[in-house]
Formats: sequence, structure tokens, C-alpha cells
Amino acid sequence: MSKSTANAGFTIKGGKIGILLLHRLCGTPVEMRFVANGLAKLGYTVSCPQLAGHCGSTQDITASSWADWYRSAEQALADLRQDCDVVIAGGLSTGAVLAVMLAAKNPDKVQATALLAPTLWLNGWMIPWYAKLFRFVGQKSIANLFSFPHHDPHGIKDSRIRDFIQKARSSRGASETGHPVTPGGAVYEHGKLVKAVRKLMPNVTQPSLIVHPLEDDYAAISNATYLRDELKGPVDLVVLDDCYHIITVDRQRHLVVEAIAKFAENLSAQLGRNAVQEISKRRAVAA
Repeated sequence: MSKSTANAGFTIKGGKIGILLLHRLCGTPVEMRFVANGLAKLGYTVSCPQLAGHCGSTQDITASSWADWYRSAEQALADLRQDCDVVIAGGLSTGAVLAVMLAAKNPDKVQATALLAPTLWLNGWMIPWYAKLFRFVGQKSIANLFSFPHHDPHGIKDSRIRDFIQKARSSRGASETGHPVTPGGAVYEHGKLVKAVRKLMPNVTQPSLIVHPLEDDYAAISNATYLRDELKGPVDLVVLDDCYHIITVDRQRHLVVEAIAKFAENLSAQLGRNAVQEISKRRAVAA
């Protein structure tokens, strides 16, 4: 595991329904702040943890593994369950993939998932064709010889927001704005994570929300439709038409808040109906 760095994660306390929001690969919890604040204002408890190896140096992220990232997510889930009776596990990009694994492995602790621009494959319109060759790299030591610099539009369609983040990256560094380059070793670990998660998808029977941009520059919408078809629980798919990959900060970020809030409200109502039905069944048996 990578050496520890200052923890940039945060939790906003609210009601008994908790929403876990996991950031993307080489991202930070800060990119979840707008959505977290929006949901917290509606009364939800929101947790945005820092994944292992993130918010520090390139060496930190390179030294971490997908198993380290998952342990961070699982610990955040355990902490959230201490305060909440219902948990929606969600995340952005790689964070969404980790949320699927949480749901598959913890069906008693995760009641639903909220998957934001889920990224199984880097196949968006900005990804160069030769990046596909990286899947043939079979060792992390070899993968570490490569790196993937971020290019315009950096996952953000709104030029004003994009310019603001680029300026912040220059002055504040990776702890708040994420890495400007994704190390090949991190991409390699992401691939291993996806391979593990694909085997677990049949175990996800909880309701899921998928919010994906139509013009995703990193992960084409085929990522969302694949998940919609493979997950075994009911799936709501919301497609955004005016943003790129990082939908939690781009110009339709308010629609992300609205979609999750509506999904959480419907889930709460459904769980309430199920509880009433269960009580009725028990009374009928007792009679």
C-alpha cells in the first residue's frame, strides 16, 4: 500500500439515509463537493472519502493497487453504516466501478447504487486509438513505463469551469484538483478492478441509478448500457446532453443532484412499502 497522505475526505451529517460518493481515478473528494452539498441540503448524510494512494504524489498513486482503493471504499461504507440505516453506494468513473463491487460484496449494507459516468473501458471520443494497445500489457512493472497525460477538454465541457480548475491545479496541486497525468500503473490496476467487478455483476440485485453523459470524452455511453444490461436489479439510466466526463463539476452538475435525490426518494418510498408488507406478513402468520 502507498504511504499515507493528508486525508482530503469529508462527511456531511444528515439523516438516516446515507450516500457514499467515491471519486474517480487520480481524482479527489473535492470533485464530489457540489453534489455532496446539494444532497446534504436535502437531508441526506453524505460521505466522500479519499481513496488510498490519491491526493498525494505520483509515487503514491503508482504504489497503490485496486485492492487498496476498494479497502478505502469498504471502510467508508462501514463508517457510514454506523450513522445510517440505508446506504446508496455511488461514485464517479472508477469510483462507480468500486461502488458496484461494494454492492455485490455487501448486499446487506448497500441498498442501492448511484453510478456516475461509470468507466469500465476508456473508449470516449478523446481517447487515442493506440491507447487500446495498453490492454496487452501484462505486468505492472511494464505498465509503469507509460503515462497518460490529460488533454483538453479534460473531461469538462464548460470552458470557464475547465479554466478555473486548470488554474487551481497550478496553485494547489494534486491534493485538491487531482493528477494532471494518469500513471500507466494506475490504468493497469483499473483494468484489474474491472475484470474482478465484471465477474460480480450478476450478484448486484439492488436498484441502480446510472447517470452518463452522451458526449463523454473518456468513457463512451456503451459503458452505461453494458452495466444496465448486466446488473440484475432494476436500473434507471439518465443521459446528460450538455457535459463531458466529470459530470459532478461540469455544467449539468445540478441535474446529477436532482437525479440522485429523486432516486433516493423513490428508494425510500419503496423500502417503506416493503417494510409495511413485511409487518403484514408477520401479523398474518402470527394470526
